[in-house]
Amino acid sequence: MSRRIAILTGGGDCPGLNAVIRAAVKTARGYGWDVYGVRNGFDGLRVSDTFRLSRERIRGIIHTGGTILGSTNRVDPFAVDVNGQAEDQSELVLKNFKNEGFDALISIGGDGTQAIAQKLHERGLPVVAVPKTIDNDVSATDVTFGFDTAVETACDAIDKLHPTAESHQRVMVVELMGRTVGHIALHAGIAGGADVILIPEIPFDVDKVCDAIDRRYNAGREFAIVVVAEGAEPANDKLQLNGQSKDIMQSPLTNRIAHYLQQKTGKVVRGMVLGHLQRGGSPTTNDRVLGSRFGAAAVRLVREEKYGQMVALRGNAIVSVAITDAIAQLRRVDPEGDVVQTARDLGISFGD
Repeated sequence: MSRRIAILTGGGDCPGLNAVIRAAVKTARGYGWDVYGVRNGFDGLRVSDTFRLSRERIRGIIHTGGTILGSTNRVDPFAVDVNGQAEDQSELVLKNFKNEGFDALISIGGDGTQAIAQKLHERGLPVVAVPKTIDNDVSATDVTFGFDTAVETACDAIDKLHPTAESHQRVMVVELMGRTVGHIALHAGIAGGADVILIPEIPFDVDKVCDAIDRRYNAGREFAIVVVAEGAEPANDKLQLNGQSKDIMQSPLTNRIAHYLQQKTGKVVRGMVLGHLQRGGSPTTNDRVLGSRFGAAAVRLVREEKYGQMVALRGNAIVSVAITDAIAQLRRVDPEGDVVQTARDLGISFGD
């Protein structure tokens, strides 16, 4: 039976999205189906902005970053900003989906995108989900594509900080993405030889960070690398004290940490926020393969009419799980887990 599938990418972009799109189109074509791209996430369905994903459209995209479909994390069809008021336009999405003659939707995104997909599914839209985030915080899957590339980018940055830190006997504080979880910081910190890693799952005492730095300098290693996840949480209010100016108190966490470390240790401290560089670049081999596996598996779920499901990686197997299970909670770093314990065994401080 011929089918007409729509596919969209929502939320922040990440390496590997185009590999998913390519695999979904090629798999669907093998069944004799047509696939249409939806521009800019669910907003493309709201305004009926779609186009056919032909062979030419997906040619040469597996190694490229970003998404050929465009994306947005600012439009929720259940709460569209109309003259400053939130308006539910989900019915328009469902109407346009039907008018376009689509039989199923493949939604590629993180927990926010999939929460929207689930709400539309509950209103009758046949949807299959693919987990996407560099933060690796989607529950029900061991890993998401994009994470491996983001860690590689972050580790490369840390590698480049080492020689300048050592040359000038400085403490370098580098902030990495992750929202409210510390997977990127933890993995990049270990791989990059960081001396301190601060993550949201382990509240830190900045004085203990100072102690770790002092011990390193006293041992003859007169530089240090401190990796900070953007959602890291101080265990107390020490970063608000010590005569800091209002400007410092209102600055990002990394700047406040750098200011405190310099004041307390007497070392020269420099801070850097890596930011959106972690979202860019060509996907690693692992992300290209995982994205391709997810894309092909999503089309197989459509063939089996297993809607309301998300593809996931468990061990080395691709499985399907309910979208509701995937968005029920964030996948956080286990403070007692093997990866954290490995970091501690390597002498890395978590400031606790």
